[in-house]
Amino acid sequence: MRIVFIGDSITESGKFEDPEALGSGYVRLLYDYFITTYPASDFEVINKGISGNRIDDIKARWQRDVIDLNPDIVSVSIGINDVWRQLKNPAMQQIHPEEFERVYDDLLRQVSGNTSADIVLMEPTIIEENLESVGNQKLKPYVEIVNVMAEKYDAHLVPTHQAFLGYLKANNGYALTTDGVHMNSTGNMLKAKAWYETVKDVLFFTSKK
Repeated sequence: MRIVFIGDSITESGKFEDPEALGSGYVRLLYDYFITTYPASDFEVINKGISGNRIDDIKARWQRDVIDLNPDIVSVSIGINDVWRQLKNPAMQQIHPEEFERVYDDLLRQVSGNTSADIVLMEPTIIEENLESVGNQKLKPYVEIVNVMAEKYDAHLVPTHQAFLGYLKANNGYALTTDGVHMNSTGNMLKAKAWYETVKDVLFFTSKK
């Protein structure tokens, strides 16, 4: 079974320094869990995360990095930089929610029309470990768009944003990120856990094909 993970730095997470090109983030955690939980199954996990990517960046490489690979499962994690750049570099051309939705819709239409892949959509996580931060407020419409796309394309929705917010509400003081955006080991575990709990049934079914 071929699983392609595509996204930004949270997905990339050191893959270029890793001989297996999986990195040290949530993709690595999932891969290690797959091979120990389903030892008789043949898993191929491909990490197509690239640091700094926004929705338009993955659009530019979608054919090569998703469609041409003909995955059994494609997992998309994007949206943080589309908001982060608005906060950090307002002079840069911005990707507002309407454009984000239009491009996302087009990408998923391509998957639906050209592959038989199961689609997994991950909500953008957080911008600052503060429920009321400007970043988390600006992120809300992008999270909603991912939810709308999941319903439209009958995709598996990983409620990563909600999982992170729930953790922050518990307020145990243990950080999830190194800088408010990029995951530490705990953040990666939370992201991987949310992914697996959402997708485990299709993993089992696909692994038996």
